[in-house]
Amino acid sequence: MQSSHLLLEEPIRMVSILEPSKASFFPAMTKIVGTLGPRSGSVEVISGCLKAGMSVARFDFSWHDPEYHQETLENLKAAVKLTKKLCAVMLDTVGPELQVVNKSEKGISLEADATVILTPDEGQEASSNILPINFDGLSKAVKKGDTIFIGQYLFTGSETTSVWLEVSEVQGNDVVCVIKNTATLTGALFTLHASQIRIELPTLSDKDKEVISSWGVQNKIDFLSLSYTRHAEDVRHAREFLSKLGDLSQTQILAKIENIEGLNHFDEILQEADGIILSRGNLGIDLPPEKVFLFQKAALYKCNMAGKPAVVTRVVDSMTDNLRPTRAEATDVANAVLDGSDAILLGAETLRGLYPVETISTVGRICAEAEKVFNQDLYFKKTVKYVGEPMTHLESIASSAVRAAIKVKASVIICFTSSGRAARLIAKYRPVMPVLSVVIPRLKTNQLKWTFTGAFEARQSLIVRGLFPMLADPRHAAESTSATNESVLKVALDYGKASGIIKSHDRVVVCQKVGDASVVKIIELED
Repeated sequence: MQSSHLLLEEPIRMVSILEPSKASFFPAMTKIVGTLGPRSGSVEVISGCLKAGMSVARFDFSWHDPEYHQETLENLKAAVKLTKKLCAVMLDTVGPELQVVNKSEKGISLEADATVILTPDEGQEASSNILPINFDGLSKAVKKGDTIFIGQYLFTGSETTSVWLEVSEVQGNDVVCVIKNTATLTGALFTLHASQIRIELPTLSDKDKEVISSWGVQNKIDFLSLSYTRHAEDVRHAREFLSKLGDLSQTQILAKIENIEGLNHFDEILQEADGIILSRGNLGIDLPPEKVFLFQKAALYKCNMAGKPAVVTRVVDSMTDNLRPTRAEATDVANAVLDGSDAILLGAETLRGLYPVETISTVGRICAEAEKVFNQDLYFKKTVKYVGEPMTHLESIASSAVRAAIKVKASVIICFTSSGRAARLIAKYRPVMPVLSVVIPRLKTNQLKWTFTGAFEARQSLIVRGLFPMLADPRHAAESTSATNESVLKVALDYGKASGIIKSHDRVVVCQKVGDASVVKIIELED
C-alpha cells in the first residue's frame, strides 16, 4: 500500500497515471453514504451497493412514510447478512424544510418573466400561476428583491427542472414572485429555499421527534443527521431529546450545515456535534458560487483538526441519469478527498438515480486514486502542530502509533478499543494504511437485564476515513490480560490475512491497553 503512494508536489511520470490500480479488500479509505429509495430499496441492489463500498445507509424522512423506510431497512438487514458487510444507519430529519405541495403530481410549466404566487393555502391546486407551500410565515420573512429557489426533492440543480424566483411583492400571506428562468417542475414534492432568509421553524420538528422516538428507537439508529442546524443549541436540544430514548443516548449527531446561519455559528456547532455534513446543495444557493470552495476547505480543515468526521454532499449529480460523471464532478470528488473529507454522501444519485451501484463504485475508485496522492506527511505535521504540547495521553499514543506505522511501512494498524475513541484518534492523523478497530464489548446492566456494548461503537466508525471495525468476541473481557489480548490479536491478524491486507513478513502496528498503560508495539509476521 505504501509503495504506491505518490505526491502531487513531486514529478509524476505521466505514463504511470494510466497504470491500472491494484484491487484492494477495502475499495477506498474514504467512506460512502448512500441514500436508499425507489431505485436502491431491493435486497439485490442494496447488496450491490454494499459490495461497491457503501458503509452507511441514509434514510431521508423528507420523503415517504416510516412504513416504506422500514421495508427498505429490513432489506438492508437481509443484504448485510448476505454480503457479510457491516453497514450503519443514518436517519435524516426534515427540520425547517420548506416544501411545495403538488398533490396532482402533474408537471408544472413556469415561463421566464411571468409571475407566480406562493401561498400557504395548501388546499389550492399547484399550477403555473400558484404554488401552495407548507409554511404560513414566508410572507413575514421575505421582502422585495429576495431570491427564492425551488427544485425537485433532492434537486440536481439542472436549470430545466428547478427555478429561480425573485420576490416582487407581498400580499397578505401570499408572496408574488417573478420567474427568472423557464423550467418544468415534475413530481409530488419540491423543496423551496429562501436565500439568506431566517425561517422561524424549530430545527427538530414535532414530526421529527415522532419519527425518532418510534422508527429511530425501534431500529437503534447509529447517526442522526440534523437538517438545517443553525446554532449549537440545536445540537444540545437534539442530544437532550435522544438521551431520554434508551439506546439512542449512544446515537451520534451529525450537524447538517445548509445555510448562512449555520456557517456563521460553525465553530460552536462543531464543538457540540459528533460530526458535520456540508450540505452543498442548499449552501450553494445561500453562498456566492465563488465562495463555496473556500467554505468547504475551511470547514473540512476545522473538522480534521477536531478529529470529527466531515461528510461532503452533492458531488456527482449528473450520475442520477448518466453512467459516467462529468470531468468537473470527478475532479470535485478527488478534491473533497484531498481537502480532508471523511465521507461522500450520495443523495438523488442513489435514491432515484438510474445507476446506484455504478455510482458508488465510480466514486469509490476516484476516492482511492485521490488517497494515493494525499500528502500524509504534511498533514501529520500540520495536525501535530495544531494539537500543540503538552498532548493528552491518548493523543500522544495515537500520533505515535501512526508515526511508527509510517516509519516501519506497516501494512495495517490494529487498535483495541471499547469506546472507539482511541481508534478515531489514530484515524485523525490520516495514516496511509487501514486502521483495524477491534471493538471489545463491555457488559452493562440496567438492573433488569445484561447487555453488551460495542455494536454502536463499531458501526459508528463506518463514517470515519481509514477506520474499519471488527467486533471482538464478548467472552474477551474489556479489562485485558495478556492471554485475552493475544487471543483477540490472533483473530484480528487472521481477519487481515483472509482479507488480503496482511501478508507474510508484513509489519503490523498494534495499539492496546495493558492494565492501566497504553502500549504501541510493532510485530513482524512470520510465514
